[in-house]
Amino acid sequence: MLVAFRKVLFLSLIVGIFLSISASAQLNRKNVKKNNKRMSHFKGRKSNFGKEKAYTALGFSLSALNYYGDLSPRPGLLSTDISFTRPALGVSLLHRFGPRYTVTGNFMYGTLSGSDATSADAQDISNGVYRYKRNLSFRNRIKELSVVASLDLFENQATYISRVPWTPYAWAGVALFHHNPKALVPGADLNGQPLAEAGEWVSLQPLGTEGQYAELLPTDVNYGIEPYKLIQVAIPFGLGARFRLNEVMDISAEIGWRYLFTDYLDDVSQNYVDLGTLDSELARAMSYRSNETAFVSDAQPVVARNGNTYDLLPGYGQEFADNLRGSSKDRDIYMVTTFRLTYILGKTFHKAKFR
Repeated sequence: MLVAFRKVLFLSLIVGIFLSISASAQLNRKNVKKNNKRMSHFKGRKSNFGKEKAYTALGFSLSALNYYGDLSPRPGLLSTDISFTRPALGVSLLHRFGPRYTVTGNFMYGTLSGSDATSADAQDISNGVYRYKRNLSFRNRIKELSVVASLDLFENQATYISRVPWTPYAWAGVALFHHNPKALVPGADLNGQPLAEAGEWVSLQPLGTEGQYAELLPTDVNYGIEPYKLIQVAIPFGLGARFRLNEVMDISAEIGWRYLFTDYLDDVSQNYVDLGTLDSELARAMSYRSNETAFVSDAQPVVARNGNTYDLLPGYGQEFADNLRGSSKDRDIYMVTTFRLTYILGKTFHKAKFR
């Protein structure tokens, strides 16, 4: 009887296992069907991939400014005196829109300078001696507000955390800047009388050193000249490279140029005017400064339109077509070399290995 009971129990277990497997298989078939139905109706979700790449950053920059213009050591766009390199400070707000594109708003404050006495070679009879005899100089504080767009060479494929280690980029935009060229006033005027402003830096634009406020004759070379504006538009452009420091900080190096629509960063552009047409002794002293050079002994007396006589070097300080004070053919340029540190706003730095 015990043997018969064991047989019945064994058969019951076999039947139970079979029924369990059968039920499980049927349930799996239903689930597969259900899942297939779901997949057939799945249309996908909108990806946030583009938004994940976008971020805003705050930047602080230190730049070096170099001037190219009429008071450069030699004529030509590539001539500059690196001894007049001056610093500039800037603050930037950057917004990255996608894998390659960034728009940057930037404010920069710096100084441009130039001097014939320092830059010109008095022994260079083909060019330098002319500039040395001219003996003009200036200082100009630049306040620039710009908006530029940059294009990276290497794409950022994921979030800000997975930025590429480095990438070169090109950039261009538009800028608005305020400038005001000044020069240091000599001790005496052209008649040898002390000037009240001696030793001061005075603004040159209100003096009209090339006849901007004078009553010039229609036959004068500078006839029709207008005062230049102190607020100007520029086209900034250049190249750079950005390097990742950590999850939220980058450092970049840039070299850029400003294409200008003015030739008066240095207050020098056209011909000399008759000194008698200028309305003050200060204006005359700042327009003609060759009397401060070692060639002053070569000066000759010239009667100006106001009836006064001034000792002038031949070719300087007189109204004549060949008496160039500057050259209006080439506009001034300034170059900006920048190092910028940027911090990504609203993000957190995690001390963890990148994935």
